[in-house]
Amino acid sequence: MSFTETTRERAREIVARYPADRARSALLPLLHLVQSEEGYVSPAGVEFCADVLGLNKAQVGAVATFYTMYKRKPTGDYLVSVCTNTMCNVLGGQEVYDTLAEHLGVGHDETTADGKVTLEHAECLAACDYGPVMTVNYDFFDGVDPQTALGVVEELRSGGRPMPTRGARLCTLKEMAVQLAGFADEREGAVADGGPGEPTLRGLRLAEQHGISVPGYDPNTPIRSKAEADAAAARAKAAEQAKPAPATTATGSTAPDVKAPDAKSPEVRAAETRQPDARTAVPDAPGTKLPADPTPPAPRDAREAEAAGVAANTPAGDGKPAGDEAGAQERSLKEAAASAGAGSGLASPDRPREERAERAPQSRAENSAVAREERAERAPQSWAETRTVASEGGTKK
Repeated sequence: MSFTETTRERAREIVARYPADRARSALLPLLHLVQSEEGYVSPAGVEFCADVLGLNKAQVGAVATFYTMYKRKPTGDYLVSVCTNTMCNVLGGQEVYDTLAEHLGVGHDETTADGKVTLEHAECLAACDYGPVMTVNYDFFDGVDPQTALGVVEELRSGGRPMPTRGARLCTLKEMAVQLAGFADEREGAVADGGPGEPTLRGLRLAEQHGISVPGYDPNTPIRSKAEADAAAARAKAAEQAKPAPATTATGSTAPDVKAPDAKSPEVRAAETRQPDARTAVPDAPGTKLPADPTPPAPRDAREAEAAGVAANTPAGDGKPAGDEAGAQERSLKEAAASAGAGSGLASPDRPREERAERAPQSRAENSAVAREERAERAPQSWAETRTVASEGGTKK
């Protein structure tokens, strides 16, 4: 798609808002701009933004797919969003959404056949005190129920523009995208003064009712302009610099003077502790020295202490760890092998190979025959003998 000259002129104006080396910051309003012409961010819109900013299409697409306000397929003139998150859901938000979906014959992120309405459920619309809420192109309709929501949608489909609960007269999604790109809406009635609703003022009403106020707060205090605030800050800084420096005492250290820890914010103290450098005023910073001991040990005493320590801690050899005796280990292995051979009939590794060969069966058949003969010798010859053996075994202690 070829974008109009108006869109291209607005794109140049958007890019000019940012420093030359920060042109990429213009990507978000540019995406709204292309959406204002097409009704969604098409592949052509992605390519247009990439060409304007000198990016590749993958970089633009990554941003366009991250934010839900950028639509990736054609959207209706009016985007109807129903909050189905916790607060609005408890108050009936899901029922409102289900009613609209059934009436319009569409589901989430789907558009009616006439191209007028796109329906979506929203996780949160940041108006919990007015729930359940519904927005049309991001303008609020507060405290809706299924019937009022149906009335708003039907008026939109018939060509009307119902007034939101708060804010100015409704506009189409393309017109809203122009505003989100940073351009004023020149329509009549596009700007309206909307006072705060009663749920928002509920806290203030309770504070007035119970006489709660901020200590020392004067509501008639004038709000200073930026120039006045900057001048006051400059005067305060000059007064701070004019104060005499506090007296210091010699500590014998070359470390820079460090203020009391309580004079710094916790964030500053944490940052200096984690990443100290030569300019960081902390004792363990590189390039600083801690106070030296006034009575260092004499060199002779130090050498004697080191020699005594070496003598008391003989280093281990390169072979086996200190205390590991080969003789004890070999004896333990032999005892283990002997015990295993005696209990299971297996030959010990230390016994002669010829002796093991004489006792071993010559074949699998002979091995099975020996095993049967041993079982026959140990088995009782009758049921009576079995009971006798069992009873004798049970009475033995």
